[in-house]
Amino acid sequence: MPKPKGNGGKNRRRGKGDGEESKRELEFKEEGQEYAQVVKMLGNGRCNCFCFDGVTRLGHIRGKMRKKVWITAGDIVLVGLREFQDEKVDIIHKYSADEARNLKQYGELPETARINETAVDMAMTDDNTNNDDIGIDFDDI
Repeated sequence: MPKPKGNGGKNRRRGKGDGEESKRELEFKEEGQEYAQVVKMLGNGRCNCFCFDGVTRLGHIRGKMRKKVWITAGDIVLVGLREFQDEKVDIIHKYSADEARNLKQYGELPETARINETAVDMAMTDDNTNNDDIGIDFDDI
């Protein structure tokens, strides 16, 4: 009977909390990089990103991060700007909520940046600011 050689397959690795997300050094932007917030996931490793320079660009998750770092709408990410395509960016790093708060305290992110909010929350606060009136006046009835 053969001896067991390994420690299990990928499902075993998936279930373990290795603690990689522990204290890590905060990454600041360099030249050719920008902070952005994911607005909407589009599929196939792509998403709409609102860069904090005021432009919405198509973001592409780099291969090293695919299937390892889960990115959702509302996440704060570091993106690399492309010199040859201004409308596309590459997602380099995802910040946790604590790291994003630290960036906001250091003045790297603008004060208007919302942390831990999904695209639905952002759309509801932008479009429906105290607009509960549906056009019916009950005094006329």
